Amino acid sequence: MEIQGKKITVVGLGRSGIGAANLLSELGADVTVTDRKPEEELTDFREKLKPSIRLSLGSHPEDLFISADMIVISPGVPLSVLPLSKVKGKGIPIIGELELAYQIASNQALRFDSEGSVASFLAVTGTNGKSTTTTLLNAMLRKGGFRTILGGNIGNALTEEIYKRLGDSGTRRLGEVTVSPTRRVAGSDIGIDYIVVEVSSFQLESIQDFRPKGAVILNITPDHLDRYHSLEEYSEAKARIFENQRGEDFLLLNADDPETVKVAKEQIKGKREKPGIFYFSRKKEVEGIYFKDGRIYCNFPGMSLVTHHSLLIHADEIKIKGVHNLENAMAASAMALLAGSSLESIKDSLREFPGLEHRLEFVREKDGVRYVNDSKGTNVGAVVKSLESFNEPIILIAGGRDKAGDFSPLRNLVKERVKAIVLIGEAREKIKKSLGDLTETAMAKDMEEAVLISRSIAVKGDVVLLSPACASFDMFMDFEDRGRQFKKIVMELA
Repeated sequence: MEIQGKKITVVGLGRSGIGAANLLSELGADVTVTDRKPEEELTDFREKLKPSIRLSLGSHPEDLFISADMIVISPGVPLSVLPLSKVKGKGIPIIGELELAYQIASNQALRFDSEGSVASFLAVTGTNGKSTTTTLLNAMLRKGGFRTILGGNIGNALTEEIYKRLGDSGTRRLGEVTVSPTRRVAGSDIGIDYIVVEVSSFQLESIQDFRPKGAVILNITPDHLDRYHSLEEYSEAKARIFENQRGEDFLLLNADDPETVKVAKEQIKGKREKPGIFYFSRKKEVEGIYFKDGRIYCNFPGMSLVTHHSLLIHADEIKIKGVHNLENAMAASAMALLAGSSLESIKDSLREFPGLEHRLEFVREKDGVRYVNDSKGTNVGAVVKSLESFNEPIILIAGGRDKAGDFSPLRNLVKERVKAIVLIGEAREKIKKSLGDLTETAMAKDMEEAVLISRSIAVKGDVVLLSPACASFDMFMDFEDRGRQFKKIVMELA
């Protein structure tokens, strides 16, 4: 990929756009960032850009697209944006921020260790559990002695992480041209063995050559149907994670998730060169990692690190709790083993990893009632896993901005486990219509009222669970803001 001196338009001034623009500018490109939002809404983002980068805010001028040598789009920008559709026929490359990071990191001239090797990508996707699995995998690799970069959809743009690492190394080189005016170098030792990346369906829409050494699809349940026309279209976007994989690569799949197995089988069928395929399962013995009788077992025939059906760890030793976290732990362990981590480093990480904020996060116990923050539960599939994680009666706080979801898959669990539902946000009437006949249902005007209503219903031994099944943007900046407001209100209960 030639970058130096190229005229590049970056679409979208968010985390990914900032990372892409700064990295491209550092490598000698002439960069312009465009965003439809007005300047006053983007002040905080503008301040993070290098001074050499130009801005075009408030609209997407067509000439910025037609005159560009390359266009880089942020994940939140649909490929159907009008100026993009006009330049597709002109041969101008259009790639996403993930693809940009991959192509730069994979360039043989930009070496990631002193031996001249290129760092391998390990990629995690799925509807739910991506961030926990990605972070835990990274922890396992680091404890095993590998040098890593962690980024992607998890919140740290990969391009930003590479940009920072290049700056720290003091060498900024691509191809035969050194960006630093003071010296030429034969390569860059920035000390990386693996780039561990969480990838979303939005990011996978715009890949071309992206080829992870290892990939995992955790699960596929209906989500983002306000962007995709069907579950099939959404599933096909997820399956692109292994589109370019070859025989020396590996793919890990959730054997218990029908949609994951189905789409992988369909997409692999047409590949001439297939990756090695392994599985993880809570329900049956598989080639990979599985759960049985309270224990997790490894079954990787031919691997020297583990024996056939060997015990990895007792499930009650794993620090993070919940049904979905058991799956996340198995997925991360399998990926780490296949990447070369030792059994001891994996076991230690499972015993130590505390989990992530807003994912079944225990907030406090008050008057015998436990309050749990699962604000990251932004779709129905996530809420299913959360409800399955408790045996106690649940007061469920749900609602927000609907993503064209169907809430009926929650009916059986609500009937069995939910003592009451407290609803907030734009989707509250829709959720009430779908679930309100099953249990006591209350409407709240905001989060504070929702917590107070929940407290008035709860008795000793109950769980108040925030797991919204919706996006947060109707009332909050993001799911993190929603979760932190919930925690603040809970901690201030008299």
